[in-house]
Amino acid sequence: MLKSTLLSGAALLLLAAPALAQDLPDLDGRVIHAVTENAYYPLNFAGPDGQGIGLEYDVINEIASRLNASVEWDLTAWDVMIESVRSGQFDVGADGITITEERAQQVDFTQPFITVEQYFLVRADEERITSPESFTEDTDLLFGAQAGTSSFYTAIYDVLDGDEANPRVKTFDSFGAAVQALKAGDVDAVIADQAASAGYIGADPGAFKQAGDAIKSDPFGFILTPGSDLVDPFNAALAQLEAEGWLDERINYWFFDYAAE
Repeated sequence: MLKSTLLSGAALLLLAAPALAQDLPDLDGRVIHAVTENAYYPLNFAGPDGQGIGLEYDVINEIASRLNASVEWDLTAWDVMIESVRSGQFDVGADGITITEERAQQVDFTQPFITVEQYFLVRADEERITSPESFTEDTDLLFGAQAGTSSFYTAIYDVLDGDEANPRVKTFDSFGAAVQALKAGDVDAVIADQAASAGYIGADPGAFKQAGDAIKSDPFGFILTPGSDLVDPFNAALAQLEAEGWLDERINYWFFDYAAE
């Protein structure tokens, strides 16, 4: 089942004893400046009233509440998000950011809060793509991807030849634009996690399907300014959310229950 493949990052990697409520630091009403893109369903997106909602909003807001802090949210494009947090313009960034060694040289990461599997999203009538090998071997096939994202790097390094200039990957300003190019037949596949795939498949019946087995699993974490004094408090709060079952409940809500409302 789809549900069984989604793992809480804390359950996967946080092995220390659960933090108790009184163990969490008190940030004394500090304001935490957070940034996201509002374009990664169900992690961050605009709700029916235009306000930002999603799993990452819930987790960061809850962490702040438990640390006696508040959150001011802002929006920015993905291509400047890491730099805006690295430079200290914002304290924390959230946008389904895969924890990688390269990014960890630029910013600090929290422990992962969720680990998701990546799949091919293709047109509903697509029969050529069944595995990474089938895509690699058919040189007529093209990927669509948002530059600099996990989808882009998975296409380049886990399916193709590791050349970031490979002409078989067409880049777009947003993931949604890549999906629209897929629907129009301008590209043949995008790489998306289970929830994003389910969202596009459900929103446009008969247009898309998920093809093949999972290509890889990605741990997602929040990014913080290098040397930030928020890293340890965030990790302690994440451990507590996991220990209480709060994190699993919110993951289940946003990935499986919200769309049914």
